[in-house]
Amino acid sequence: MDASDELRSLEATGIYRLAGSPAAFVDPVRLLGESYRRFRLVPSAYYSRSFGPSRQGGEGTAPSPDRKKRKRKRQPKPRELNAVERIAEARHQEARPLLIRAHNSLLETKDLLEFLPGMIKGDECLPNVETSSENNFVELGASWRAPFYEMTICFQKPLGQVKAGTCNVQKRSSPLFNRIVSVEENDEAEGEFQSRLYILPKGSCFMMTDFTHVRDLIPDNPNIGYNLIVIDPPWENGCVRQKEAYPTLPNRNLLYLPVQELAHPAGALLVLWITNREKLRRFVEEELLPSWGVKDPTEFYWLKVKSDGSLIGDLDLFHHRPYECLLLGYINVNREAESGSKFKVLQGSQVIMSVPGAHSRKPPLQKILSEYIPGPKPPRCIELFARELGSGWTSWGNEPLHFQDSMYFSKK
Repeated sequence: MDASDELRSLEATGIYRLAGSPAAFVDPVRLLGESYRRFRLVPSAYYSRSFGPSRQGGEGTAPSPDRKKRKRKRQPKPRELNAVERIAEARHQEARPLLIRAHNSLLETKDLLEFLPGMIKGDECLPNVETSSENNFVELGASWRAPFYEMTICFQKPLGQVKAGTCNVQKRSSPLFNRIVSVEENDEAEGEFQSRLYILPKGSCFMMTDFTHVRDLIPDNPNIGYNLIVIDPPWENGCVRQKEAYPTLPNRNLLYLPVQELAHPAGALLVLWITNREKLRRFVEEELLPSWGVKDPTEFYWLKVKSDGSLIGDLDLFHHRPYECLLLGYINVNREAESGSKFKVLQGSQVIMSVPGAHSRKPPLQKILSEYIPGPKPPRCIELFARELGSGWTSWGNEPLHFQDSMYFSKK
């Protein structure tokens, strides 16, 4: 396809494949929007960090002149890297040519660069809602009252069951914590809880619990396991603790996730988001992935760009790389034996580029990885430590409704 065809593909599917590079640009708003019929995500709400001052904080907030001066005075002197940091730097240098090639492909795509500013701003303004009024599900779930909280779920009858021109809304109550909550396949639903409204995609399923209930996700019948397992752990991180962005989890706790029990016996693709810390990488490769039955992982990269196509930061800045890593590997799949199978076996690293949303919010992956997912179609998908829902997905974590607040949506 030529550039204009790819731009039409981006508008239709949310994905723009970049010519001459193992890379693609994605628009998470369009990808997530496919889960909804009556609602749309507001682009300026998703991409709020691109506008200043930002209600989410982050890149969109312009520093004061005094702060800029202080930063200039406090420039640290270059120091010699220790042994672990040298390994991390070598890993970065290995990835650098691929990242530069991908970014250059983006900068050479003029039609996409002209399209980006309007894409992230959209036609609607950022909803005028204070985030301080949002429900804090982490605190609510830790309360002794958690087992007693209920959400009222409002859904419409399927088309054909109501008279023309009428809208028959049905309601049911469901425990909010420590139970699996499912939404019917035919239409999205609206959940009411403590004076807030949440938009629930059709065919979605979520379980809002802490770590003690994670084994409740294991299906009774292994033949209905999951073909795509995405895990975005709240890794131990000093910066996150300092900002109090979200509670972190001791890394070794992840060894107890029932990943193998969740995987479909016909095969599963596992996707693990990791940070750039070398000690963490060593733990993941030497202990965590083997304990889950994952071998020979493939590395993908999420390269973050601004609305003008430039990187959100210096590519070589040691502690603040403008990219994150994903490790992808198979469970219950023999790569060599599957060379002629109905799915494409992972081979080589790739780069996914997008304008980032709120802190720690990752782009949706199912569509861009669809050809690599083994097992029956459509695949059964699950995300662990999720902060939003998707149509056809099971989402588990202590705040899977975080980005389902109606403040991020508008009615079509």
